[in-house]
Amino acid sequence: MKKTVLTLLAGALLAVPALSAVAQKADPTVGGAPMYANKNIIQNAVNSPIHKTLVAAVKAAGLVDTLEGPGPFTVFAPTDDAFAKLPDGTVATLVQPENKATLVKILTYHVIAGKITSKELIKDIKKGGGSYSAKTLEGGSLTFTLDGGKVKITDEKGGSAYVTTADVIQSNGVIHVIDSVLMPN
Repeated sequence: MKKTVLTLLAGALLAVPALSAVAQKADPTVGGAPMYANKNIIQNAVNSPIHKTLVAAVKAAGLVDTLEGPGPFTVFAPTDDAFAKLPDGTVATLVQPENKATLVKILTYHVIAGKITSKELIKDIKKGGGSYSAKTLEGGSLTFTLDGGKVKITDEKGGSAYVTTADVIQSNGVIHVIDSVLMPN
């Protein structure tokens, strides 16, 4: 009996660090919803309560298949609040079929080919003397800097966004949640 209790106790003590390691590697949340590293960008985005506008725009633009593809992609994902900062009626106008080309241009401006983590971005910013530029799938470029320890993204029109949640790993890339919509030239 003593041996059984000691064996159980020893097993329980050994399991605690293992459980802690599992808990530390939990999937991140976005807007309170878990984002799973084994799901693709679209599978996770549709579950994010703060990306409803982005998901509707991606569907209207016909980009679902692309973002479900193998990638890898780095997506800078504006929240619903980010879209709400646009002038009244902008989103409703953009999702109209006759504006699909403009919508595709704006959305693909938020995507970079490859998987770029925040650690890599910061390394590239420092290596670039405080700034790093990357080409988007749209063909334009985004400029990354550090501002108060946060990654700031500046678009070609001089607008900017900050990364509010970094490194949401996906099966086909990574999402960085941002607080403003970026605009190409």
